[in-house]
Amino acid sequence: MTSATAPTLSRPPHPFFVLAAALLLPGMGQVLNGMQVRAWVMLFFALSLGVVSWHLTTPEHSFIGRHAGGFFVYAVMVMDAYVWARYRYALARARQASGAGMA
Repeated sequence: MTSATAPTLSRPPHPFFVLAAALLLPGMGQVLNGMQVRAWVMLFFALSLGVVSWHLTTPEHSFIGRHAGGFFVYAVMVMDAYVWARYRYALARARQASGAGMA
C-alpha cells in the first residue's frame, strides 16, 4: 500500500478537552469520541428522567432535586465521555509507539 492510498488515522482529542466539552455541553463528549448515536440516546434519557423526577417531586424541592434524574444521567454522560476519550487516546499512543518502533 502506498502512502497516497494509506488511510490517515486522525489523532483523537486529548481526554481533558473531551472532559471540558462534556461538562459544558451535554453529549458533546460523545460526539468528539465519534459516538453520535450514543450522545442522542443519553440526551434522550437525561431529558426523560429529568421530566419524570420533576413530576415525582413537589415544588418545595430545589431545582437540582426536581431534576435529579436528568442530572444523574448527565453525570454518567460526563464520566462515559472521559473514560472513552482516555481509552482512545491511550490506544492511539500505543499504536503510534509500536508503529514508530517498526519503521
